[in-house]
Amino acid sequence: MTIASTLRLSLYGAAISTALGLIGCSNSTDTATATNENPATDTDKPAKTLAITQIVEHPSLDEMRRGIIDELADNGYVEGQNLTVNFQSAQGNTATAGQIAKQFAGDNPDAIVAISTPSAQSIVASTKTVPVVYTAISDPVAAKLIDDKGIPIQTNVTGLSSQLPIEPQLENIQKIVPDAKTIGYVYSPGEVNSVVVLNQLKEAASTRGLKILDVTANRPTDVAMATRSLAGRADVIYTSLDNNVVSAFEAMAGAANELDIPVIASDEFSVRRGATAALGVNDYDFGRTTGKMVYRVLNGEAVNTIKPEVMNTLTLYASPKHAAEQGVSLSADLLKDAINTDTDVDTK
Repeated sequence: MTIASTLRLSLYGAAISTALGLIGCSNSTDTATATNENPATDTDKPAKTLAITQIVEHPSLDEMRRGIIDELADNGYVEGQNLTVNFQSAQGNTATAGQIAKQFAGDNPDAIVAISTPSAQSIVASTKTVPVVYTAISDPVAAKLIDDKGIPIQTNVTGLSSQLPIEPQLENIQKIVPDAKTIGYVYSPGEVNSVVVLNQLKEAASTRGLKILDVTANRPTDVAMATRSLAGRADVIYTSLDNNVVSAFEAMAGAANELDIPVIASDEFSVRRGATAALGVNDYDFGRTTGKMVYRVLNGEAVNTIKPEVMNTLTLYASPKHAAEQGVSLSADLLKDAINTDTDVDTK
């Protein structure tokens, strides 16, 4: 049984306008052309408004957003026909995220989708009445979106999270770099999701004889310098959807190439943008699953009857090309379990 197949599991299945124009926020246009070639034609559904916000635009979050729009289209809510979508990006700025949240709360749309932890926290703090569906959340408990029993903190909130288990991540790292002793972790201390992952790494690494060396990057412009600071100190770099890091991932990959340090990530698009490999969820599928929850809200279900869910179906992505640029080679055994992003071939 392959890594990808053994890790395909679900831990439980039922389980953010005017003032903002100056910071580069805009209504969604890209998603209008990203819907399926054969969208549902059932547009006799009543017209709805959907607000979508994410902390920053980068391929992983954008792909999730595309999945949401496609899922809604397939179920009869087609953007530009009976669905009006207002998309706003906070451009990586948490203060802007707060402004977007207040705007959306005042607009009173039929639903708000908050993509990423900072955006979800801002939205939930701004409205207790508009239905909110969060997504791309690593730890909704730590983010204070749900309690430790899985119950939303507010009755207008539900959503989808991906609490990736740390042990498979460490196992994957050790398969790629068997002699690794120190893992470098570049992260934003202001992102709850990244801090949670750091704590999990530190707790699990010691049992494998590994040390975690964490370096902060408070802004995307800090990522390259933070990566270079690991020269001679880390054998491998791990990153887990920290939004500042992912926003500047080419800078991280470029620095890692200079240093011959492999970068292991937790999302497909980081591999396409320069990482050696990643073990993570499929972002588009994650969006489609989120879209199912949004559809239920738009279709009239009370948000407090829709239970938060966790999606942890893991897929291994690998790039022999990027691995070679970072000083490692990927074994045939590992590649047979992976989707090769150099060729887009699923070799499983």
